[in-house]
Amino acid sequence: MFRIDKDDNSIKPLKARSFLELGFKERQNLQEWIAKYPSCLGEDLLIIQKEFAGFSDTQERLDLLALDKKGRLVIIENKLDDTGKDVTWQALKYASYCASLKTESICGIYQDHLTRTGQQGVAGELIADFLEVADLSEVTLNRSVSQRIMLIAANFRKEVTSTVLWLMNFKLQVQCFKVTPWSMADDLFLNVEQIIPVKDTQDFVIGLADKAQDEVQTSSAEAARSAIRREFWSEVIRVMQTKSRLYDNISAGVANWIGAGSGMRGVGFNFSASGKYGRAEIYIDRGDHAENKYVFDQLLAQRKSLEEAFEGSLVWERLDHRRACRIKCETEADMFERNDWPSMIEFMTDAMVRIEKAFREPLQKLNADVRSRIFEPESDGDTP
Repeated sequence: MFRIDKDDNSIKPLKARSFLELGFKERQNLQEWIAKYPSCLGEDLLIIQKEFAGFSDTQERLDLLALDKKGRLVIIENKLDDTGKDVTWQALKYASYCASLKTESICGIYQDHLTRTGQQGVAGELIADFLEVADLSEVTLNRSVSQRIMLIAANFRKEVTSTVLWLMNFKLQVQCFKVTPWSMADDLFLNVEQIIPVKDTQDFVIGLADKAQDEVQTSSAEAARSAIRREFWSEVIRVMQTKSRLYDNISAGVANWIGAGSGMRGVGFNFSASGKYGRAEIYIDRGDHAENKYVFDQLLAQRKSLEEAFEGSLVWERLDHRRACRIKCETEADMFERNDWPSMIEFMTDAMVRIEKAFREPLQKLNADVRSRIFEPESDGDTP
């Protein structure tokens, strides 16, 4: 840091100092400076308590408790020249303690602070003025999991910065401010610099944290869906084995479909299910568009006799825009809703037994015909 000398058209370096050598104390000095001028932290804050100790069953005290312009509680911890290694854990504890504070309690805390510091006014009215609302009933103070943390020190240990950066991935709003005293002759200066997240990139970093958390939530949700699918397919296989041996050697998976061979390469007796449907089907994908369409067309030519053998109507999907084709029997249902399982599984397994009965012999005859033909290979892929 430098001082500009206008007369000499030059700059003069200031000397970086430590709080210890200057004789400044955490509570009597740094804490008081911030309490009297909280905007040094880069935003408007309302200090509602100092040395707050209103936690049940603990004698711990947080340095400063504040409200921001959105009515969120801000836990401010000061550590002078060195953060120590436990400041993050300490601040997290305080944030958890404060999470349960309601509007009435917050007003009481602030009113006590006003009384102790000799200030006039009604806490609720002063908070409403700060938030720029007519009455506190218009806002909700300290919404669930909205608490913020500000850590202030001259030097931050790697254990602290590493933890803070990791916590930000979970949408916890934690900020680190580096405070440095400077001197020139008898004049003393204080520089307050936000180092995490870097001020100019704060919105970007928070955006990345939101994305990371969304990915964590998405991953967790997908894991839960996969577990349900595996359980669902296990039940489908169990019921199917009471009706047919088609699925005797099939294991439950986590995809949205399972399949058994028909005796013809690339043609499966498949089950498919989602949150919208459950179906039994003939799925045709021999790896070649023209070959798949030929197999489908040969079966379609037998539609009347096949549906008579099936004892019902089927949905025939040539899917010209895709490589594969399917012939299906489908019902509306939700595989993620366990109450749907009994009727859904009964429908699917009953349909599969009838599909196998109707299609097994025609597929065997068609297989010999297809093996004698040559088709131009195609490269685009497909999945059920």
